[in-house]
Amino acid sequence: MADMQLRVPPSVRKWLLRGGAVLIVLYLCFGAYVWWAMHQTPETFGRVMAKMPGPVPFVIFPFETAWMRARAGKLNLGDRAPDFSLVRLDKSGQVQLSSFARQQRPVALIFGSYT
Repeated sequence: MADMQLRVPPSVRKWLLRGGAVLIVLYLCFGAYVWWAMHQTPETFGRVMAKMPGPVPFVIFPFETAWMRARAGKLNLGDRAPDFSLVRLDKSGQVQLSSFARQQRPVALIFGSYT
């Protein structure tokens, strides 16, 4: 009984290795595509993710880790904040961050919902 081993014919072993290599290449290509999409604008990323079948990227790809690294930004402690503009709440115009720099006082940015 101890001598019973499962012997895989060389032709089957060759096909299994090729199939495994193809799966690894496909996984790496898929991961590279999702990684690329994460570094694009939110609109492009949304278009890419809208075409994904169900929860596939979340199940087979370390999505949260990749997302946190892709969106971490390039700022370091002490760097100046990048300039941007936002529409006022009453839609009467825009406010630009650099306009507050001339006033030489701190600016607090709060992003969130108070509902």
